[in-house]
Amino acid sequence: MLDHGAPPQNEIPAAPASPGVAVRLMRRKPVERLVAEGGQGEGGQLRRSLGLWQLTMISIGATLGTGIFVVLGEAVPKAGPAVTLSFVIAGLTALFSALSYAELAGTIPVAGSSYSYAYATMGELIAWVCGWCLLLEYGVSVAAVAVGWGEYLNELLDGTIGVTIPDALANPPGVDGGVFNLPALVVVLLAMTFLLGGAKESARANTIMVCVKIAALVLFCAIGFMGFKSGNYDHFMPLGMAGVSAAGATLFFSYIGFDAASTAGEEAKDAQRDLPRAIMLSLVIVTALYVLVAAVAVGAKPWRQFDDSEAALAQIMKDVTGQSFWGTLLAFCAVIAIASVVLTVLYGQTRILFAMSRDGLVPKIFAKVHPKTGAPRANTVIVSVFCGVLAAAIPLGQLADATSIGTLFAFALVNVAVVVLRRTRPGMKRTFRVPLGWVLPALGFICCAWMMASLSAVTWTVFGVWMAVGLVFYFVYGYRRSRLATDEDLAVTAEK
Repeated sequence: MLDHGAPPQNEIPAAPASPGVAVRLMRRKPVERLVAEGGQGEGGQLRRSLGLWQLTMISIGATLGTGIFVVLGEAVPKAGPAVTLSFVIAGLTALFSALSYAELAGTIPVAGSSYSYAYATMGELIAWVCGWCLLLEYGVSVAAVAVGWGEYLNELLDGTIGVTIPDALANPPGVDGGVFNLPALVVVLLAMTFLLGGAKESARANTIMVCVKIAALVLFCAIGFMGFKSGNYDHFMPLGMAGVSAAGATLFFSYIGFDAASTAGEEAKDAQRDLPRAIMLSLVIVTALYVLVAAVAVGAKPWRQFDDSEAALAQIMKDVTGQSFWGTLLAFCAVIAIASVVLTVLYGQTRILFAMSRDGLVPKIFAKVHPKTGAPRANTVIVSVFCGVLAAAIPLGQLADATSIGTLFAFALVNVAVVVLRRTRPGMKRTFRVPLGWVLPALGFICCAWMMASLSAVTWTVFGVWMAVGLVFYFVYGYRRSRLATDEDLAVTAEK
């Protein structure tokens, strides 16, 4: 009797089909694989040499200085004396996301930061979008801060030797007769030199610079308080909550560095223990200093007299004391402080590209590690030259807002990733857990969306163009060269 349910003897069973486009776009990289690949690059390996102190200093170095030394002069005219409230709102927004970063950094201690977290939870396409936002966040941030460094360098040169850099070489095009911002390019190349020596050497230099910047801000508060006038706080919120919100969105730019420690996941000695601690500790220290300095600054100078000068604090020191010495001293400290921001943010940028390159989504050269220093040298040089030229050619205000929207978008995805990973891998070991379940990540997501909505239409247009370019690059390059996709295709071929 024939078994009509059995296939004919000469029929070959169908081969497993390759996954469709939608499936490939949503493929996730297992957490175990992310961790197992930690530190491995092309021709070498990143070295685990950073402890809690160095990781905390990396986050403080990347954060402290941008808002206070550079963007405060832009934010005060938007919010008035309520700029202190703007700092608090921006800090709370950062706190919700910092909690999510702390949980994921302790669970997935790798170099890719939120890019890797998204890859493990929401799939490759979302991970690419997040990584592309990080390129905007870190790369443009380096350029923006480098522009502010040039302002303080001029203050220092003027106060010490009575010489200033000509406007044509001290400003980007379109700003006060600028043609090419040479100081901005110089500070990026100096940071590159430190990074080429390796993570440990860079961290040592950064720690010294962070101590200098904290001392400078404490000194400013001590002297600025002597000129404090309570009348400057009359009409605390003259431009309403809309002004506070707009200033907060701009000032959020000054908090972007707290996640820098998460990019050091493959160079930390005990990443699962130290990364969450470093992230939270750095955010607390930075927020306290920001609010204190902003309060003293507005108390010492009427808010209507603030302008968009990047050297606002040095000018306040001069006005209060009537002497140029203190302003010159602060300018010297600011030159050191802002250089540390450039150094640490540039470090984060290179490590994110390292992770993306290892996954095959960007060219292999970004994952090539020098065997002696353990640093991705080619990656560092390419990124530094690009950011340096960007700093020399684009005005600061546009850069700051573009950085904010990229940061907020990436942070929003991190808050989602926490919730997704808890649902998909509830039993995974976590060295830190965001309290109150999904409530705080949800608040973090809402705050990020709210602050994104406060940004200008021009900023949204730039962001849209940036994302469109990123998607084109992904489908032309990354989609076809993804290591995860290649491994899956090989597995399917082996089954055939």
